[in-house]
Amino acid sequence: MSPRWVAHLPFTAADLPAAQQFASTLARSLSLLSEVDSGETTVSAEDAQGVHHRVFCDLPLDGGRRCVRRVEHDGDCTTRRSR
Repeated sequence: MSPRWVAHLPFTAADLPAAQQFASTLARSLSLLSEVDSGETTVSAEDAQGVHHRVFCDLPLDGGRRCVRRVEHDGDCTTRRSR
């Protein structure tokens, strides 16, 4: 297995929910690449980079899949995004 790396890409956002939305959009747009683990996406403030806020739930589900919904979502976990 290849070693894992983390890309740090600074961006601006009005607040934490806006930052999570941006990161969610970015991660999902790159999810077609097998090297990207979208479920592990986090955001942090530039001056508090040691404090990570999860973007996706990512809880393990049956069949080895993981929940793709946003962190702290209402309702049941799912492996499919709602449209």
